Amino acid sequence: MLKKKLLVLNTSIILGVGSLISIPSVSAEYSTQIQQVEKTINDTENKLSVLKEKVKKTDIAIQENNKLIAQTESDIKMEQAEIQKLEEEIKVLNETIAKRTEILKSRAQSFQESGGKVSYIEVLLGSEDFSDFIDRVFAVSQIANADSDLIKQHELDKAAVEEKQTEVKKKLEELTGKKTELDGMKSLLLQQKEQNDTLKNDLEEAQKGNKAKLSELEAKVQAEQEAQKVTQKVTVQNTSSSSKESNSNSGKSGGKVAYTPPANDGSLNTVLTAGNKYIGNSVYVFGGGRNAYDIANGRFDCSAFVSWAFRQAGISIGSSTEALRTQGTKISLSEARPGDLVFFDTYKRDGHVAIYLGGGKFIGSQSSTGVAIANMNSGYYQKTFKGHVRRVANF
Repeated sequence: MLKKKLLVLNTSIILGVGSLISIPSVSAEYSTQIQQVEKTINDTENKLSVLKEKVKKTDIAIQENNKLIAQTESDIKMEQAEIQKLEEEIKVLNETIAKRTEILKSRAQSFQESGGKVSYIEVLLGSEDFSDFIDRVFAVSQIANADSDLIKQHELDKAAVEEKQTEVKKKLEELTGKKTELDGMKSLLLQQKEQNDTLKNDLEEAQKGNKAKLSELEAKVQAEQEAQKVTQKVTVQNTSSSSKESNSNSGKSGGKVAYTPPANDGSLNTVLTAGNKYIGNSVYVFGGGRNAYDIANGRFDCSAFVSWAFRQAGISIGSSTEALRTQGTKISLSEARPGDLVFFDTYKRDGHVAIYLGGGKFIGSQSSTGVAIANMNSGYYQKTFKGHVRRVANF
């Protein structure tokens, strides 16, 4: 009987010690898993926040581009109305000139039929009396003045027609340029809509992942709670303090060491890396990047971004593709080095500009991604690069 009691006591002690050993390992295992899930959830939430901000910026950019398109279309209609008005004026002038030409031809023909010998003197000398002479003097004077005025007005009207035709031609050229610009803006708008759709899809997928991770976390917590209940039933009271101490010790963790990037030395490095903070956190806006609000929120068009990057190194260059495409020195692609400007024939010649990084890579504000690093040796940019490279600064 005594042996049996001792056996039961020893068994209880063994079970207690076994439970004591198992509790910390189970808690540590689930604690690690929970920490990993929580980290994943936090990362996902951060990505969601960034995506929402990008979608917001893109939507604003689309609205602003729509306004620009509406304004451009309105300007085109106004110019078309002005051109129509000028064409009507030219038509009236041409009709007047044609009539006046017929009058002058008729007079010339009459003069020719008379042998071209009848002069104003002969007309005056043929008067019958003094009163008739006075009448003829007045009539001759009127005819001479009328012919002179007719010819002068004829020349003035012809000059007016030429001037208006030149004006119409200029208006048409401006109109054609605006249409080209409008087509480019519509293309950018379409790309931004596609970008917006992609961002929204990414957002939805991230939300699904977030819900899945949250469910996984809840399941892990529930499983740990159930495991603790079972463990408590088989753990002897005299091991509870040791178990608490073990759990306390297992919860300790080391501190995090922040990553410190290397120092940024040199103006070239500044130009090449200034835009890195906007990668994945910016949006292309036609006409953007020219005020403090746009710059703070990563809202650039291509030329404004290039100009801004150079300003960070204290270098002032143009802020439009029209200015940049003639600035500095044109060089060949084989001579290109980091910091040079590369141009692409997108919706028009030299429609896009960026900063060359070397190795076929460049950084710029791309219409579909905002500020990003892209490859000019493949895809869309390989097709649109026509060899235009310029050096605007010597580093």
